[in-house]
Amino acid sequence: MATAAPPPFPASAALAVATLLLLCLSGGCNAQTPVFACDASNATLAAYGFCNRSATAAARAADLVSRLTLAEKVGFLVDKQAALPRLGIPAYEWWSEALHGVSYVGPGTRFSPLVPGATSFPQPILTAASFNATLFRAIGEVVSNEARAMHNVGLAGLTFWSPNINIFRDPRWGRGQETPGEDPLLTSKYAVGYVTGLQDAGSGAGDSLKVAACCKHYTAYDVDNWKGVERYTFNAVLPLLCTARLQPAAQKARPARVRLVSQQDLDDTFQPPFKSCVVDGNVASVMCSYNQVNGTPTCADKDLLSGVIRGDWKLNGYISSDCDSVDVLYNNQHYTKTPEDAAAISIKAGLDLNCGNFLAQHTVAAVQAGKLSESDVDRAITNNFITLMRLGFFDGDPRKLPFGSLGPSDVCTSSNQELAREAARQGIVLLKNNGALPLSTKSIKSMAVIGPNANASFTMIGNYEGTPCKYTTPLQGLGANVATVYQPGCTNVGCSGNSLQLDAATKAAASADVTVLVVGADQSIERESLDRTSLLLPGQQPQLVSAVANASNGPCILVIMSGGPFDISFAKSSDKIAAILWVGYPGEAGGAAIADVLFGHHNPSGRLPVTWYPESFTKIPMTDMRMRPDASTGYPGRTYRFYTGDTVYAFGDGLSYTSFAHRLVSAPTQVAVQLAEGHACLTEQCLSVEAKGGHCENLAFDVHLRVRNAGKVGGGHTVLLFSSPPAVHNAPAKHLLGFEKVSLEPGQAGVVAFKVDVCRDLSVVDELGNRKVALGSHTLHVGDLKHTLNLRV
Repeated sequence: MATAAPPPFPASAALAVATLLLLCLSGGCNAQTPVFACDASNATLAAYGFCNRSATAAARAADLVSRLTLAEKVGFLVDKQAALPRLGIPAYEWWSEALHGVSYVGPGTRFSPLVPGATSFPQPILTAASFNATLFRAIGEVVSNEARAMHNVGLAGLTFWSPNINIFRDPRWGRGQETPGEDPLLTSKYAVGYVTGLQDAGSGAGDSLKVAACCKHYTAYDVDNWKGVERYTFNAVLPLLCTARLQPAAQKARPARVRLVSQQDLDDTFQPPFKSCVVDGNVASVMCSYNQVNGTPTCADKDLLSGVIRGDWKLNGYISSDCDSVDVLYNNQHYTKTPEDAAAISIKAGLDLNCGNFLAQHTVAAVQAGKLSESDVDRAITNNFITLMRLGFFDGDPRKLPFGSLGPSDVCTSSNQELAREAARQGIVLLKNNGALPLSTKSIKSMAVIGPNANASFTMIGNYEGTPCKYTTPLQGLGANVATVYQPGCTNVGCSGNSLQLDAATKAAASADVTVLVVGADQSIERESLDRTSLLLPGQQPQLVSAVANASNGPCILVIMSGGPFDISFAKSSDKIAAILWVGYPGEAGGAAIADVLFGHHNPSGRLPVTWYPESFTKIPMTDMRMRPDASTGYPGRTYRFYTGDTVYAFGDGLSYTSFAHRLVSAPTQVAVQLAEGHACLTEQCLSVEAKGGHCENLAFDVHLRVRNAGKVGGGHTVLLFSSPPAVHNAPAKHLLGFEKVSLEPGQAGVVAFKVDVCRDLSVVDELGNRKVALGSHTLHVGDLKHTLNLRV
């Protein structure tokens, strides 16, 4: 690879000083502490095989491992990697975060006067609402540019434990804000786009990585802390009839009363995003979760780690634990009798890196006791070293490597900040509009801006945040367009009786031409380690909304800022509330984006990535892992794919300031599956056939749709293609096959094409976790447009 151009940021002396200072702060330093590995100016280091850039990463890693003692090896099993001066290796912290921008949450990254902030994009739940795969990747590219720029001045690592691609299964989950939503396909597309944006080192880079991404938390993880049930001890157990992978010991340990997640649900709902992340995104890492699945902690499950991730999916990278999860499986879950057993079972299962220090403390003893071989340790650290080789960590001075020219001037650029604003605009979902929107700056003399999130700043960036470049609050964004009067209405989102300030809020609404109410949640309501118990707006927010709406002199616009959904049925049906928008946690430019949508500078095109349930849904225990409904007990199922109950708003809902018409241009009505001679289904009446084998080769067809902007306003439009399969194998009522984003001017039309791979897209997962192509009638639909095709043999 070509050597990068000289950096435009501070010269080499300043860089060296900054790097050394940060190394000292993170673990101490002395005259022998190396600044970077494989310093070419050191003849001794240059002679080492692991510093030979012309050798393969595997060969270099093998050479390095051969030079280490067992005590040194275990130091490379944990995230806080100490310096090894005798081999010229500096300290390294594996834990950095970049969920929606470079974050200070992980100890591997920090901000300083040199780089005081980074671009803070919307939380993934809002970015996903854009249904724009191009945007997913574009954000990843910007985040990796800023990450590399910070790394080059000693402020960040190269391994970022993002994205979170767990399915947003239950609307109460506090971490749903971190995810792309409830749909496996959308989540998979987000994972591949964002990971590719982070990792892609450019054409001709081979197996090199720009930064290393990590898809987490594997698997069936979505209960944090609900009514005393904590993620550290939660056990998702497979029913015995669906346990092809169930180990005998786990069968014996199965409790009498279990919270079930079937093999069908595991392979149909929870696993697809992780498979896509590894197989299609070529992610460098997967993080196992705290919880147990099938009675086994995920970080100690050889089948899930070595079997599925590395064996079936061929992970090219390392497997990390969630932070302290090896400690948790021993001390909280009491899964093993001794800490040495915990270290041994985790490493032998396929774990390569321990976030925490448990493996550093107990692995040597595990080897000495014969519970673990040194070759098992070698295998784990080899995976870690190969990842660092791909990142250029062992290639010498980072300023002389690809991306070495990136520095502080490449962080918080105007184009990066504009992309953050555009991402928020594209994700904002218009849920209700009686014609009041868009607002006109010419006709509004005064605007009342009310609500506990009306002047939100820190709230807008959600969790796993970094210091943003700057904030534009809703009040600031709206105030840049018209004169405003601000009243919080409540002093905080909890909106208790003592904090409610109705009189001032209603007076402001009564005297203004238009009122914008910004309510919802923040991290005190929903976050990691805190799940909700109610779907209603917090505290007395409903009373605030109703009172202000009733007092409003002009239109009242309700804006919901949150990660998870709310039951706002009262507002949906109220004639006093003219419009409703959901804005997620919209990032640093959230206020500007909200104003852009309200004033029509941007035509909203976001769609809900999650179902909005009524409050009655909270009668269902969050710990009930079943996705599919059970009519015999009245269990309604979960997510739009299976839920049979009432909704406040549905997955995919979202309005525009214009109207779009769809017309089917072409799609087949019959598709034949060509089975091999002698296949049983040629003579028997089969409900389905295997979604693999020779009959799947080239078994695909195109769907072409004509989309026309039938209104008077130009804008983006999200085309969602769904399929409703035959009612076999407890198939979903419908599932998303694909999505495309188009932009059309008034009267303009365009053709959107979908390629449907029958075995991939029209298949369902059967009761044992096998993917099958359902034979019979499939209904394809986009909005109100429906088309039926018959799959036959």
